[in-house]
Amino acid sequence: MATSKPWYLSRTIWASIITILTGTAGLTGIPVDGIDSSAFTDTVLQAVSAISGLVAVFGRLSAKERIG
Repeated sequence: MATSKPWYLSRTIWASIITILTGTAGLTGIPVDGIDSSAFTDTVLQAVSAISGLVAVFGRLSAKERIG
């Protein structure tokens, strides 16, 4: 792999986090039978992508120095 991406855009990382959370929720007695983990992972990944885009835009707008 020559290219890389931030960890928070990795489907594998988010699927693992969702698996850990649903496993923990099941152990604590929270009902998780109706959750489609694949769809939930996609939703979380889309939310993270949207939030990181907003952070990038607001970060650039509030920057004090020029790029390049």
